[in-house]
Amino acid sequence: MASAPVVVRGGGELATAAARLLFLSGLPVVVLERAQPLAVRRLVAFSEAVVAGEIVVDGVRARRVTAAERRPEADFVPVAVDPEGSTIARLRPRVLVDARMLKRNDGTSRADAPLVIGLGPGFVAGEDVHAVIETQRGADLGRVLWAGAAEPDSAHPAAVLGYTEKRVVRAPSAGTFRTQARIGDIVIPGQLLGVVGTTPVTATIAGLVRGLIADGVDVLAGIKIGDIDPRGPGVDPARISDKARAVAAGVLEAVLVRRREEAEIAGEAVLR
Repeated sequence: MASAPVVVRGGGELATAAARLLFLSGLPVVVLERAQPLAVRRLVAFSEAVVAGEIVVDGVRARRVTAAERRPEADFVPVAVDPEGSTIARLRPRVLVDARMLKRNDGTSRADAPLVIGLGPGFVAGEDVHAVIETQRGADLGRVLWAGAAEPDSAHPAAVLGYTEKRVVRAPSAGTFRTQARIGDIVIPGQLLGVVGTTPVTATIAGLVRGLIADGVDVLAGIKIGDIDPRGPGVDPARISDKARAVAAGVLEAVLVRRREEAEIAGEAVLR
């Protein structure tokens, strides 16, 4: 399994936490992203390498590579722009992780790799993927499902100091986002965060800007483009969340379980 790469589709926080843990476990990893990443928590997202060229998340470096260089590396995680997954067949991954968090299956199939893992709702283990990782907060967060589906999307952000939807910044209209704030800024209600087209985007609560979509990204009306944490300056926006770490642990568990099963099958074949 170690010689064939793990392909992670998506470079947001959950995808990054999984790719990072797999990389630290000695597995070759390749991340495939879109040309205009929609990640909000960019300081903990390998997708930021598409924008900035490279990024270090919790000690692991990711670097944007060209089409000709889409291959695993020993000292960094390569991030390639390939939203359609056109290079998956050429890479012949041993493991494919669909971590795009689309809340639906956009063409991922068990035929894509010997082990195909889907994060969150939209996948059914045993049908379109081999395993599903639960992404809903609660007792089952990070659980590996070898049959069935994850819990449906609640459509409600987790509460922080009693704030749920108000702490999420959404695009007021379709257009290009132009930022007037930075991740880590302390803001107050009504403070300008940026504009979508000509429509202002303002903070609805006081707190720390924990996440903000990259400048120049084209967005659709209503999508999440920012995250304000009411806990304020005590929050580190460059720290991977507990949720992301739990989901990453689930991905690694699925990989290790499958590798053990393959080793047992190989051992039985030798004994025969």
